[in-house]
Amino acid sequence: MKGDAFKSATVIKVLAFALLSIAFFYFGKHWSDGSQQLVFFNSRQDSASLTNPTNPSSQFVSISPNFNKSFDLSSIINDTTVSDKPLEKTPSVEVVLSPPPPPPSPPPAVQKMGVLDENGVMNDDFEVGEFDPEVVDNWGVGNETDVEEGDGVKRFRVKKFGLCPDSMREYIPCLDNVEAISKLKSTERGEKFERHCPEKGKGLNCLVPPPRGYRAPITWPKSRDEVWFSNVPHARLAEDKGGQNWILIDKDKFKFPGGGTQFIHGADQYLDQIEKMLPEIAFGRHVRVALDIGCGVASFGAYLLSRNVLTLSVAPKDVHENQIQFALERGVPAMVAAIATHRLLYPSQAFELIHCSRCRINWTRDDGILLLEVNRLLRAGGYFVWAAQPVYKHEAALEEQWEEMVNLTTRLCWNLVKKEGYIAIWQKPLNNSCYLSREEGTQPPLCDPHDDPDDVWYVDLKACITRLPEEGYGANITTWPSRLQYPPDRLQSIQVDSYLSRKELFNAESKFWKEIIESYVRAWHWKKLKLRNVMDMRAGFGGFAAAMIENQLDCWVLNVVSVSGKNTLPVIFDRGLLGVMHDW
Repeated sequence: MKGDAFKSATVIKVLAFALLSIAFFYFGKHWSDGSQQLVFFNSRQDSASLTNPTNPSSQFVSISPNFNKSFDLSSIINDTTVSDKPLEKTPSVEVVLSPPPPPPSPPPAVQKMGVLDENGVMNDDFEVGEFDPEVVDNWGVGNETDVEEGDGVKRFRVKKFGLCPDSMREYIPCLDNVEAISKLKSTERGEKFERHCPEKGKGLNCLVPPPRGYRAPITWPKSRDEVWFSNVPHARLAEDKGGQNWILIDKDKFKFPGGGTQFIHGADQYLDQIEKMLPEIAFGRHVRVALDIGCGVASFGAYLLSRNVLTLSVAPKDVHENQIQFALERGVPAMVAAIATHRLLYPSQAFELIHCSRCRINWTRDDGILLLEVNRLLRAGGYFVWAAQPVYKHEAALEEQWEEMVNLTTRLCWNLVKKEGYIAIWQKPLNNSCYLSREEGTQPPLCDPHDDPDDVWYVDLKACITRLPEEGYGANITTWPSRLQYPPDRLQSIQVDSYLSRKELFNAESKFWKEIIESYVRAWHWKKLKLRNVMDMRAGFGGFAAAMIENQLDCWVLNVVSVSGKNTLPVIFDRGLLGVMHDW
């Protein structure tokens, strides 16, 4: 009975709650006819809620955003009643659309040079342009450039260096410095033929023009035998030396029969004679790098190239001022230089052979100071070849010169290994033992142990014998061509700030340039360019020049080492390459 009563009471409560809910819904709908507001919240607020809305105790009720607004709930619920009141007219807003921006202007047309095709791929048949002589004739024309700016076109002038006068077409700043030469205290030892560079602020401020009528040079190897007359327009050398088979004029060309003052029958026969006199010379194997002093038109060096010998031909800028220009135009390694009062700009033990054929140098003057410079440059065990009148003529004055030469070379510990006809060949010792065994007081003395024989930048000649390294550096190089990639012993004497070994640096540079030049040959067709005279302005260990040889590019490279860096010239020459010290 008790359980039934409990169930009855629960049912009654549920029914009562349902009836109340229905009643509230009915009355709510009845009273919400649009004129009455049904309030489901308390809008009363105490003063604390108005003055301090952040007080949690005052915020027991929030105000609806529809406060003081009337709504038709029946219309909202049934979605059938539409208000008869006309909607308020919303003021119209006029929207003005700006015109679309103009389309971008098309990119400028790409000027095609013939190197790439329309797909951006390298052409196989592009050609290098020819020399345009009108560029020089019209150099001052076309300095103005038009540039569009705003609504108008503005014009401005780009100033170019002007051309030097015609009288300076062969001007060399450090050799034609008339102001400096005029201030020399003496010129009797050839001082005027040495470098006298302009002071700061007095350098060249114009462009040295080429000779009138200059043409693109004849390419190697044809250039060995002929060059354009207009490129080196000086006939005096042909007039003075025409009977010695040096050079002759044939219409619009200079031609080089290959002769010289002492080898009028040709350089090839002359070279054969030297090698027959002394087979140990072995051109192209034991002798790889040579120096020709007083070279003329450089036929000696030109014909040695076919025997794998690099010969640096040097001569002063004298009355035959274009000797070196002839050599360079032919594609033969050459530099303007003179042995006078300063060391030449090459390291000690640079050349396996030094040649002088009628070079008009008094080797015995000033206690032999000029021959002592040759001794510094000559590699241990190297050869000095002298072809001159004192060797074979029996005139009293010439015989006296010969005796002086023999006396001096004996005191230098040079061995006269062969004298035949008009040629004499001496050999330098391999070490210092002969020097140390000379009688006390013999002149010239050995140089001070602290003297650096590789210090050459504006260093005066010294009347002393350059010591050879006790370790044998410079004397024990390998034969050509293996020496090109073999790290030489003198690599250890280079002062390099590095955690890596010098050999690793040497090999890394060689590998780097080998890959670079291979890519140039492949992508830029360097073999088609027919490069000949090349300069590496920052040579390092000579890796660039070695890579040119490895890639069989028929050119020679002058490796330039800056005076402000590490002196790597000894390594460059030990590799069988050419180089020079310079200050850029």
